[in-house]
Amino acid sequence: MSVVDHVREMAAAGLHSNVRLLSGLLLTMSGNNPELFSPSQKYQLLVYHADSLFHDKEYRNAVSKYTMALQQKKALSKTSKVRPSTGNAASTPQSQCLPSEIEVKYKMAECYTMLKQDKDAIAILDGIPSRQRTPKINMMLANLYKKAGQERSSVTSYKEVLRQCPLALDAILGLLSLSVKGAEVASMTMNVIQSIPNLDWLSVWIKAYAFVHTGDNTRAINTICSLEKKSLLRDNVDILGSLADLYFRAGDNKNAILKFEQAQMLDPYLIKGMDVYGYLLAREGRLEDVENLGCRLFNISDQHAEPWVVSGCHSFYSKRYSRALYLGAKAIQLNSNSVQALLLKGAALRNMGRVQEAIIHFREAIRLAPCRLDCYEGLIECYLASNGLREATVMANNVYKTLGANAQTLTLLATVCLEDPVAQEKAKTLLDKALTQRPDYIKAVVKKAELLSREQKYEDGIALLRNALANQSDCILHRMLGDFLVAVNEYQEAMDQYSIALSLDPNDQKSLEGMQKMEKEESPTDATQEEDVDDMEGSGEEGDLEGSDSEAAQWADQEQWFGMQ
Repeated sequence: MSVVDHVREMAAAGLHSNVRLLSGLLLTMSGNNPELFSPSQKYQLLVYHADSLFHDKEYRNAVSKYTMALQQKKALSKTSKVRPSTGNAASTPQSQCLPSEIEVKYKMAECYTMLKQDKDAIAILDGIPSRQRTPKINMMLANLYKKAGQERSSVTSYKEVLRQCPLALDAILGLLSLSVKGAEVASMTMNVIQSIPNLDWLSVWIKAYAFVHTGDNTRAINTICSLEKKSLLRDNVDILGSLADLYFRAGDNKNAILKFEQAQMLDPYLIKGMDVYGYLLAREGRLEDVENLGCRLFNISDQHAEPWVVSGCHSFYSKRYSRALYLGAKAIQLNSNSVQALLLKGAALRNMGRVQEAIIHFREAIRLAPCRLDCYEGLIECYLASNGLREATVMANNVYKTLGANAQTLTLLATVCLEDPVAQEKAKTLLDKALTQRPDYIKAVVKKAELLSREQKYEDGIALLRNALANQSDCILHRMLGDFLVAVNEYQEAMDQYSIALSLDPNDQKSLEGMQKMEKEESPTDATQEEDVDDMEGSGEEGDLEGSDSEAAQWADQEQWFGMQ
């Protein structure tokens, strides 16, 4: 048994640090005495040494050694004989012990992807003849092609994966995301579904995700719910996570949070989808829960984008935009395909006044998730912030045509119309259509209330908000109802609504401002009572109160300022 055989055995046993030390010493010996090892042994030593470097995440160094190994292999292939070497009397035949050249190229491609050199990864894998490509090579190629925008090549590679492994579900999702028809994808798995018992759910699963990738959220939700109710698939974490994400896309945040909570109760170490869950909690003002979620995720892994996004959401909704920007950038560094990280960074840039940079991030999010409405909402907000009403209108109309006339797209188009003085009637019509479809859609209710406030139709606004709050409780709706009640002199109930809003989101600055403004106002009852008080005494008290309000306002301003740092 030669020393190279010992290196091979240690590599097979996973003793990477030992392999690195010994192979490094042996390669130095080989460099000083070229006759010490045969060409095949040098090739093996280079590959095992590169593998140990790969394990230590020294990817550039690993690529260098893999390249040297491939060069050695070329030289070896030109030699028909294997030269004997000292200490190699009992070596095994060359064909039985040499590492696969295909595997070496795959490892090189992995290194390139870790170094974010996708073009080099594609080049090295493209060099492998099609017939020699294993399923994992085709899968990596498919993902790389998709990322590079080479959709036709990506589809071909995904199909090749399914031809070899018909139950490769991620390859199925890849094809569906590239607009391949669900029926065509299902036909590629039909034989295995019919030949294996208890796989009848797979055709329904494919149908559900076909709806997901065409943006038909309602039918996707209904199909996945039917799948989730099947006894064999009940309480599956992946299905619950998908259902939560679909509720989120459909604007049903309450059910989205509920499903995310169910998923993480089933799997306390769940990471996937937790960035969206954290975002939803932050939007509801549950910043303490967001902070706890971020800490829990960091304890699970800091090498995923999700914990960084969750912490970024906490910073963003605490108005610490610079920190949110840093955390979003860190998340993108870990996963450049993280849509939630791109949205976080884009929103932070927008709120910091760096609108053009924000637009780049929102466009990239749209490229990665063309069926997610919140990506378009972020971009449109940027256009409106930079007085790009025309661009915002074009984008909103395109979304309306592409994703269909549902409550969300109608509200988005109405939001843009509200910024155009000559399109107010159109905005009203669009919002009425949206509320007819979904009376509980909060964004539509908020925009309709804003429109009624402009028109000073306060009673109509109160009726709208009361109706919306009959079956749900939301900070913004309670605060807006408080504003409308103040406008009709219903001060006590307005104070109650502001209190409810603050109980839902203690950081809601507008509700705090509403309460502070009310403290400066006198209700008619108070004014009547003060008529019976001595004028001098009343005058003195009033002066003290005014001074107190002035001082409180100064402190409130300072608190708001420090909160935004």
